[in-house]
Amino acid sequence: MKVLVTGGCGFLGSHVCEFYAQKGAKVVSYDNMTKRELVRTGFAADEARRHNWNHLKKLGVKLVKADVRDYGRLLKRAKGCDYIIHTAAQPAMTISWEDPRLDVTSNVLGTFNVLEAARALKIPVACCATVHVYGNRINDELKEKAKRYVRRPAGIDEEYRTLQGVLTPLHASKAAGDVYVKTYIDTYGLEAASFRLTGIYGTRQFGGEDHGWVANFSIRSVLGIPSTIYGTGKQVRDIIYATDVCEAFDAFYRTRKAGIYNIGGGERTAISLLECFDILAKILGRKPEVRFEPARHGDLSYFICDISKARRALKWKPKVMPKEGIGRLVAWVEENIDIFRGEKR
Repeated sequence: MKVLVTGGCGFLGSHVCEFYAQKGAKVVSYDNMTKRELVRTGFAADEARRHNWNHLKKLGVKLVKADVRDYGRLLKRAKGCDYIIHTAAQPAMTISWEDPRLDVTSNVLGTFNVLEAARALKIPVACCATVHVYGNRINDELKEKAKRYVRRPAGIDEEYRTLQGVLTPLHASKAAGDVYVKTYIDTYGLEAASFRLTGIYGTRQFGGEDHGWVANFSIRSVLGIPSTIYGTGKQVRDIIYATDVCEAFDAFYRTRKAGIYNIGGGERTAISLLECFDILAKILGRKPEVRFEPARHGDLSYFICDISKARRALKWKPKVMPKEGIGRLVAWVEENIDIFRGEKR
């Protein structure tokens, strides 16, 4: 088996590459190696950017520096592959406000190119959407408890209306990619899936305030520097560990049940931001420092996936619970502490 992973040196992409390399597959990581997000974190950006590249090189993954917006190069690299997993994206809401052209070309044109390559080569493809495609009107359906927002029913399924509430360029670009996947399924019979993902976290995630909140809080807590919560801290996500997402990609390849899927941890892994700090306090043996700022434009205060469709069609379910997953993440941060201190080696 040969797998092409776009964004292969990113956080999720690196886990997908590792997952298939360990299964004995030939793996191609296709990544433009942008440092756009990393330079905003204060980390040693060059070291951080090379970290996953070097990790995958040791695993025997073929590493290609190229951009999904370049269809010719993408098609060339996809030839001979059995499966494309599209994790490359502009994922940050803040960057989407600042540079909407980067956002739309990365998320819409990039996804279109991936789908066109899969169609031309007649191979299955799985794409990463996000629960942000639903918009944020969900915020109006919540009740406030001591440490989290709640909603009844708790889980939200794929039939919930999309693009509701106050929208940002990220909402538009990710929803457009999601719609394109369905369009290629309906029009061309492409074996494709769009995964509406929520709260992904795990090792090799260089999370900052723009994106990757579990990692951001974990890194800052290990370093002993304050974390910023935008809003009340009662925002909820059903966080999902990266290897569980890898299992979902593999489940789609095996079942070939094309469609749109909410992929998260479900009610069992749902935690609020405040509850994340409670877990970190237990792991570290001390209480992390937190400061509060006003909520940001377009933020979604709650999402818990109803994952019954993925359970039924893909025969998949998540396995890693928050305490275990955050523990793994903290251990990795501690092992690579110089990168997070902004120290080049």
